[in-house]
Amino acid sequence: MSDSEEHHFESKADAGASKTYPQQAGTIRKNGYVVIKNRPCKVVEVSTSKTGKHGHAKCHFVAIDIFNGKKLEDIVPSSHNCDVPHVNRTEYQLIDISEDGFVSLLTENGNTKDDLKLPTDDSLLGQIKAGFAEGKDLVVTVMSAMGEEQICALKDVGPK
Repeated sequence: MSDSEEHHFESKADAGASKTYPQQAGTIRKNGYVVIKNRPCKVVEVSTSKTGKHGHAKCHFVAIDIFNGKKLEDIVPSSHNCDVPHVNRTEYQLIDISEDGFVSLLTENGNTKDDLKLPTDDSLLGQIKAGFAEGKDLVVTVMSAMGEEQICALKDVGPK
């Protein structure tokens, strides 16, 4: 290879950060997060069984998918590692709602974020639409995990 060759890499990925990290099943508690069937979930119930004749104590997780609200269950030996999603919450100011159901949000550095749809949760959807129609200054909380993002909460900061 000569020095004059240039290589251009098309990168769609982030800085190589993993979407999940391993954590021992026995240390995951209620209200924590866990990946079940490749979905990021919030743990609502954990029960641990005693070690049986052949070995491992087992953790039984009951969890709710943080994006679609589905209930999922998993049983894992307590000494084994589970994947735990990196869950981030970010607040953005709501600028606009388009006719096709997408929102326009203002980020902290002044850019706009236009790739998020309105939430599917009817009560939150109603609050956002009503508050926006009244001309209120709204701040939405966006939860992101494993490459998915969704509006999960709303704050009224007062009139514009």
